[in-house]
Amino acid sequence: MAQQPGQNNLAELQAMKETALLGGGTKRIEAQHGKGKLTARERAELLLDEGSFEEFDLLMTGRADPDMGLQEVPGDGVITGHGTIDGREVFVFSQDFTVMGGALGDAHSEKICKVMDHAVRVGAPIIGLNDSGGARIQEGVESLAAYGEVFARNVLASGVVPQISCIMGPCAGGAVYSPAMTDFTFMVEKTSNMFVTGPNVVKTVTHQDITAEDLGGARVHSSKSGVAHFMLPNDILCLREVRRLINYLPSNNQQQTPILDLRDPAERVDPALDYLVPDNPNQSYDMKILIRSILDGAEFLEVQPHFAQNIIVGFGRLGGQTIGLIANQPAVLAGVLDIQASEKAARFVRFCDAFNIPLVCLEDVPGFMPGPVQEHGGIIRHGAKLLYAFVEATVPRITVIIRKAYGGAYVVMNSKHIRCDINFAWPTAEIAVLGPKGAAEIIYRREIKEASDPAAYLSQKAEEYRRRYANPFMAAKRGFIDDVISPRDTRHRLIRSLQFLEGKQVEQPRRKHGNIPL
Repeated sequence: MAQQPGQNNLAELQAMKETALLGGGTKRIEAQHGKGKLTARERAELLLDEGSFEEFDLLMTGRADPDMGLQEVPGDGVITGHGTIDGREVFVFSQDFTVMGGALGDAHSEKICKVMDHAVRVGAPIIGLNDSGGARIQEGVESLAAYGEVFARNVLASGVVPQISCIMGPCAGGAVYSPAMTDFTFMVEKTSNMFVTGPNVVKTVTHQDITAEDLGGARVHSSKSGVAHFMLPNDILCLREVRRLINYLPSNNQQQTPILDLRDPAERVDPALDYLVPDNPNQSYDMKILIRSILDGAEFLEVQPHFAQNIIVGFGRLGGQTIGLIANQPAVLAGVLDIQASEKAARFVRFCDAFNIPLVCLEDVPGFMPGPVQEHGGIIRHGAKLLYAFVEATVPRITVIIRKAYGGAYVVMNSKHIRCDINFAWPTAEIAVLGPKGAAEIIYRREIKEASDPAAYLSQKAEEYRRRYANPFMAAKRGFIDDVISPRDTRHRLIRSLQFLEGKQVEQPRRKHGNIPL
């Protein structure tokens, strides 16, 4: 009995799907596993809730050109579709290194662009799992045009839906610019790298021998360049951390963040905080002790933990609500603001503002980093980025001055004068133009020179300045500080303030966009 046409089609479909599901074939899959890497499909399925992945364009193929060694491969080296993370919809693309090294061509790009367009239309995050040798050379300028289509969508989606990139293999040349324009970049140690020009080009141009790991590995971009926001030891932990990040974020810029009740009472106090700040103003302490104390369940997802460690940024919850936290770290460079810290914090502030995440600032800043390296590197311009980001932000903004708040850095760190909503201070706060010693050296310059014991006279005047200005009371009298609070009550006061700021409305001047000092 002859088979019906429909049955023939079903059999052909099944065969095509089986071929597509194998990607580059069993040998290349084994090679991928041999490098300690998961396959593109394994990554997508591990990232998403079990059984939730719905794939698009499984059978889509790129252009075949036997003369250039191009064959039609179902899927064309990238897996695309949508699924859920803890029940919330997300869109995903996962490049398949087993197919032509994950190289991007026209069809490959079309698949990525389709899920990006869907993500923006329905208001869901887009997550890219990058593992690609770059542009498909055999397609020439068409592959470059294909990258441009992706880049344009990255820009148009920015501030509309969260965009997350995971670098889980090579990412070189023009391919690096898509992750660079997304909100957060994850890298896997030892198996991922990013660079505009690879080691071979570097050697040709500069005659310098350098490995891919030393040029653009996860550790380099996590600690030196700041390109990567998170560094994880393997694919599994990387994807788990992406799921954790998604749980702090809204699905789009029209939604509020998800509420998660960790059963941590809002009224909880921590008497140990009364003794956190040392009596000696030159002695450091760890700001993370305070952060863990005040947040729900002591849970804190730090962003860029290895980069510009003199400032801390990340996500936590207060009363179940996601907050973006920015804090100076006195244990590193005394918490001073420098070029890298300013850029790190500014970018984080702008992300939070774009996605309706309230900002909480814990301040202990002695000023901006002095010296020719910083000045010649543009500390003025880079510091202004943080100032611009805070002023521009319309989400609820709260600052707690823990200890030092000196000079321009006091103003920049979310002060009342740049439209912060609520400003608290601990009794240990020191709010002044300069530190006591520096101020005394300027104010009493002549007297110090004429004194019989200049060092003793300077010490005396510095102490007088400290008693008069190195406290929060003068600022409180002027209304620049809304309240001087007991350290142990910090959590409760923050939660209450966030509750009453929930309906905050801000009118902005009409404009196309501002011109942040990039």
